[in-house]
Amino acid sequence: MTPVKPSHELLLAQKTHLGNLLEAIQRCVYFLNASDASLAWPLTGDMLTLRRKDAHFFEALAAVNERFSKLQDTLGSAMRHSLLLSGEHADSFIKVLVIFEKLGVIVSIDDWQAARSARNLAAHDYEIDYQLVAQHFNALHGLRTDMWGVASRFVQYCAQDLHVHPSSTDFSNEFTAITAAGSV
Repeated sequence: MTPVKPSHELLLAQKTHLGNLLEAIQRCVYFLNASDASLAWPLTGDMLTLRRKDAHFFEALAAVNERFSKLQDTLGSAMRHSLLLSGEHADSFIKVLVIFEKLGVIVSIDDWQAARSARNLAAHDYEIDYQLVAQHFNALHGLRTDMWGVASRFVQYCAQDLHVHPSSTDFSNEFTAITAAGSV
């Protein structure tokens, strides 16, 4: 048996890591969809005021926030990592976004940053005005299909250009259905 060259081992490790990130992206989409579907949209300040002590309801909101954040973070990590395999160099995340905007994975840098801002407001703003809280979560709800589109295009890019696929197919069918329909 011919020994594997260290450079091939490194390449295999990089592809394996990206495959794991792709599976994580699919899992994030699946669970974000499930959490989002458990709530009646749009939310209103009055609705949140009435349910202010409903732990189950607020746990569902927290799950939407967490899963939206996790999806965007995982996409960002995977995009950065994929550049290693593509031979591109980007020393800042804005340069990563420029590359993926040119590739058509993200629609626009402004859209990505708007989603990031909405996510950060919901994640870090401990607002007690339920109308503002409702606005934050309605924004995440409205942006979820945009993130699913990015996820779908990124998975396709990795398959077509880098020949890297999710590590397992555990979430592949559901991911395809969710991202194709915008919601299941």
